[in-house]
Amino acid sequence: MILTTAEILKKVRELEIKSKKLTRHIFTGEYHSAFKGRGMLFKEVRDYHAGDDIRFIDWNVSARFNHPYSKVFEEERELTVMLMVDVSGSSLIGTTKARKKDMITEMAAVLAFSAISNNDKVGLIFFNDGVEKHIPPKKGRDHVLYMVRTLLTMEPSNKGTKIGEALRRFNNTTRQRCIAFLLSDFLDDNFGDDLKVAGKKHDLVGIKVYDKLDMELPAAGLLDVEDAETGRRQLVDSSDFLVRQQYQAAFFQHTNYCKSIFTSAGSDLLHIRTDEDYVKVLQKFFIGRNK
Repeated sequence: MILTTAEILKKVRELEIKSKKLTRHIFTGEYHSAFKGRGMLFKEVRDYHAGDDIRFIDWNVSARFNHPYSKVFEEERELTVMLMVDVSGSSLIGTTKARKKDMITEMAAVLAFSAISNNDKVGLIFFNDGVEKHIPPKKGRDHVLYMVRTLLTMEPSNKGTKIGEALRRFNNTTRQRCIAFLLSDFLDDNFGDDLKVAGKKHDLVGIKVYDKLDMELPAAGLLDVEDAETGRRQLVDSSDFLVRQQYQAAFFQHTNYCKSIFTSAGSDLLHIRTDEDYVKVLQKFFIGRNK
């Protein structure tokens, strides 16, 4: 579906309003606390108060003024956030409230606005079976609005999925440790090694977005189905219970595979269905990281 310029601007504005509202009222402090800065910077000294950590007493200043003083530190906050967004053919699937692409776009916008509200830099990598576009990280509202417009208007040239290509581009272009969100349905089974490399260097979070149709095949008789990424067609007898059972078993097998490689990489993986409230899932994750 090709949007007009007016429709694009309207959607960008709607996403900005929704994202800012969520950032302000729901994610306030939680994103900041979930992802720590690179260290602590000395800010000033102040009078020592009962209960202050004695390790932070400034003995030189205390001796000079014959009164105890404590050092005050502040977090060296500036972080870099990279969003890796799957734009393969399967992201266009959606049988309930939204397509996978729509949910991924909204979450990417929320995460981007959360980043700049904390004065962090944010960048974006679009991928399918290659890297479609790479937007280097920067700060500021204009930069995020440009990213959101690109999310809405991206017309990928290919439909396949090679997550390893995106991870290699990310690993090769990002030198300092950063926070990375990988948003995809993960319909790929050959990216474990690249994920381990990224997980060792960066704070990597996977967000697996899936549709009910990915998990359950409806009993609708003989179906002529087409693979959204390869174009391969096949007749499937969905009225056969064994066929539906095998279809669901394949989904859970792949889900367990994704869990295992993220665990091996020391990274987190969230699961969000297209008819679920992604806000609650993200908020629960942020709160959990603070404990």
